[in-house]
Amino acid sequence: MSEKKTLSELQNDVHLYINQFKEGYFPPMELLARLTEELGELSREVQHKYGAKKKKHTEVEKEIADEMGDFFFVLICLANAEGIDLQQSLENVLYKYNTRDKNRWTKKED
Repeated sequence: MSEKKTLSELQNDVHLYINQFKEGYFPPMELLARLTEELGELSREVQHKYGAKKKKHTEVEKEIADEMGDFFFVLICLANAEGIDLQQSLENVLYKYNTRDKNRWTKKED
């Protein structure tokens, strides 16, 4: 792999990939359905690795990281289709957690 990219750069990469096809982005409800499907696949892998419900011997074991990548790709597609800057969205959420919720949890002692 090459050097690390920013979230904005990754959004642009996905945009360039999707825009090479006539179909473009799926409609928001289809993207949401795909996002839900990918979350289910991620959940299945986490359940297999850490939970009580293991896969059958006939089921293929996948990597959690790969399933996260699939989920993230579809999330970026949804954000791009809606004109949402995920970098800014995440920065806004981090600010909220660092201000509103700064004393919500027990901090570790140094």
